[in-house]
Amino acid sequence: MTRERRGAIQVAAAAILWSSGGLAIKEVDLPPLAIVFHRAWIATIVLLVLLRPKRIRPTPTLAASVFVYAGMVITFVVATKWTTAANAIFLQDSGIVWVLLFSPLIARDAIRGRDVAAAAACLAGMTLFFVGRLSPHGMAGNGIALLSGAFYAVTVLLLRRQRGDASKWTAIFGNALGALCAAFFVPRPFSIPIGDFAILAFLGVVQIGCAYALFVKGLEAITAAEASIISLLEPVLNPIWVFLGIGEKPTPFAIVGAAIVLAAIAWRTLVTGSSPTGGVPTPD
Repeated sequence: MTRERRGAIQVAAAAILWSSGGLAIKEVDLPPLAIVFHRAWIATIVLLVLLRPKRIRPTPTLAASVFVYAGMVITFVVATKWTTAANAIFLQDSGIVWVLLFSPLIARDAIRGRDVAAAAACLAGMTLFFVGRLSPHGMAGNGIALLSGAFYAVTVLLLRRQRGDASKWTAIFGNALGALCAAFFVPRPFSIPIGDFAILAFLGVVQIGCAYALFVKGLEAITAAEASIISLLEPVLNPIWVFLGIGEKPTPFAIVGAAIVLAAIAWRTLVTGSSPTGGVPTPD
């Protein structure tokens, strides 16, 4: 097996593991912030062990990226609980739109006509997630998912301004901060059924920890464009697992919107030969 093929398999495995988050979060009978707390503190430990980052270099940019990363993981869990898993993952992935539009300002990347076209297509697809039969709670979940996408975008843009092990430290401290913030809203965090804790352990160890480590390793052997396309397995598989597991169906409008968003991202990546996110690994 070539180094490139092994890298592609590692990235694909990471995307598959990330995609399990929607079903696992839905299956846990706990409030969203309780899920955030356990998922994040477990992931912090696992990432420290697996990634083994080198000496940290504190900077204002690193501090900001840790803050927005924590916001991303918190809002994603809340959105997944409040709306469909399909809406949560696709609306969060819409953060790529903000990456395309604001990268000239923050990451100092040039914006091209094809970037504007891809962003416009994604925005059009995103509007379809808000069409159809949704309760006020579900609409609020969609709004939280969009906020998660904004956090995702800022995380990516800030990481592109950094060097070295910044992405590793961002994930480690971001999960730690997420756990700390959630802990204030969880009165008795360890008074939970053993079955729920087993799922939470899976989320922290496998869905974040192992997946992130696989992605980082795979990205050493393949291009950011390849990684970006392979990572589209996550938003495709996430709602499929939830449908197979608990029968949750996205609305027809959401399915069409998801197809538009995926097509726009894939087209932009294939045409330019580079990833809209620069290949920065930022799992949910």
